[in-house]
Amino acid sequence: MEGDVMDKLGDMASVYEFDPITGNIPATKVEITVSLCVLYTQGVETKQWREFGRTEVIDNTLNPDFVRKYILDYFFEEKQNLRFDLYDVDSKSPDLSKHDFLGQVFCTLGEIVGSPASRLEKPLGGIAGKKCGTIILSAEELGNCRDSATMQFCANKLDKKDFFGKSDPFMVFYRSNEDGTFTICHKTEVVKNTLNPVWQSFTIPVRALCNGDFDRTIKIEVYDWDRDGSHDFIGEFTTSYRELARGQSQFNVYEVKKISLVCALRIIIWWSTCTSLVDFSLSLLYPHFRTQINFTVAIDFTASNGNPSQSTSLHYMNPYQMNAYAMALKAVGEIIQDYDSDKMFPALGFGAKLPPDGRVSHEFPLNGNIENPYCNGIDGILEAYHESLKTVQLYGPTNFAPVVNHVASYAAAVQDGSQYFVLLIITDGVISDMAQTKEAIVNGAKLPMSIIIVGVGQAEFDAMVELDGDDIRISSRGKLAERDIVQFVPFRDYMDRTGNHVLSMARLAKDVLAEIPDQLISYMKSRGVKPNPTPPPYTPPGHTHHTQI
Repeated sequence: MEGDVMDKLGDMASVYEFDPITGNIPATKVEITVSLCVLYTQGVETKQWREFGRTEVIDNTLNPDFVRKYILDYFFEEKQNLRFDLYDVDSKSPDLSKHDFLGQVFCTLGEIVGSPASRLEKPLGGIAGKKCGTIILSAEELGNCRDSATMQFCANKLDKKDFFGKSDPFMVFYRSNEDGTFTICHKTEVVKNTLNPVWQSFTIPVRALCNGDFDRTIKIEVYDWDRDGSHDFIGEFTTSYRELARGQSQFNVYEVKKISLVCALRIIIWWSTCTSLVDFSLSLLYPHFRTQINFTVAIDFTASNGNPSQSTSLHYMNPYQMNAYAMALKAVGEIIQDYDSDKMFPALGFGAKLPPDGRVSHEFPLNGNIENPYCNGIDGILEAYHESLKTVQLYGPTNFAPVVNHVASYAAAVQDGSQYFVLLIITDGVISDMAQTKEAIVNGAKLPMSIIIVGVGQAEFDAMVELDGDDIRISSRGKLAERDIVQFVPFRDYMDRTGNHVLSMARLAKDVLAEIPDQLISYMKSRGVKPNPTPPPYTPPGHTHHTQI
């Protein structure tokens, strides 16, 4: 975290701890790294912010790097709103109103996970007319490794840093991230006034050290503590958990040289134990593929929707609330947009007569620009949709194949796992080109794409259930689809009886997006696409470790 963080930081109480081991919610765990802040999560129904946890406080620094992380359940199919508030702490009081507010930032968990290398940098706001600095948020999926390691370190011949005494050394442990950077995971206590410190033993989850990858590089830095926070760097070395687990041996003696290459200290691991040692392998979940998701929406403009100027129409633009088309688009789009870096989305319509000649089109851009059908964000799509209703004539029939083939043509050009395409079709009626759509879906099942169909209105949607293929895999001309890539839901099943449209949209999005991660992974596996490699394993250079810095 970089920003105008003030001095005089004290201890902070009331830290909420969350145990990811005992949690019984079947979700992917991700760990959020932030600096000097309070994390709030927001409920779906009440929209109230609730405090989730606080980092510890570090004294006298404008760029704190904190050990305590937040462990959250991550659901791809849900919009998980987060708020980070930063404070300058002036006392030991847990009451935040007694401390100086430094700024805040709002985002979703999907934004963090979907950012390049799962690292999101955002400016802080919340104080009018003031630049509050920047917060950097990073996420990494936690492995299921449940091992805990207990170890103890000592050193000798440590460099004397203090003029009137010896040194006050402490150690800082970092695990390597998937993008080659390092994240702090542990600090030892400070051992005062000694050149031969023996640090207290400590116990730490193995996944905090290396996320369960025993060969992942661990970096350890050694500092001389100073009261003003300007700690003197002594040196660093690298190792791995596999090496540390050997305990006291010739392989766990590390020579750490200063930059001047004069005077070295020797770090010795006295002993190390591991509890509940199990074999471990990372699951192939979406965040590890670092795949860009491309979102396209296709909207039904057939006459069966009714005259848009009349309140009985499914396309009627009520000034006080969104219609079913807009709600379905916003519900799905606001979540999936977090995984699209440029937030520019193609938006298509089908089943309408277009000006000026009245020709029927089943694949027209909502913004009227054939060369560039992209809309800026979900709000841009909604604006283009509203404008289209003023210019086109609702007609028919209801043909899906053209828009499916449109997205498939783009997916066919990028099959290396770097791109995945999601088509959202919102429709009110019975499909007219069933045979052609089946063929398009069977062909699309070979490609990096998924199709979501949301039915609006009170029509029968039997044909859509057949396209869904949950019970019987869809086929065309005797060929079965390689994968199930279609998810259909009728929006009416998600309408809240009390009229709470926010809750209706959240329920819809959760169900229609729940299958996307598995569909993405099934494509990757079928094409032999591997997740992004984990950081390079640590390779011991010899019996004694020498790291020049």
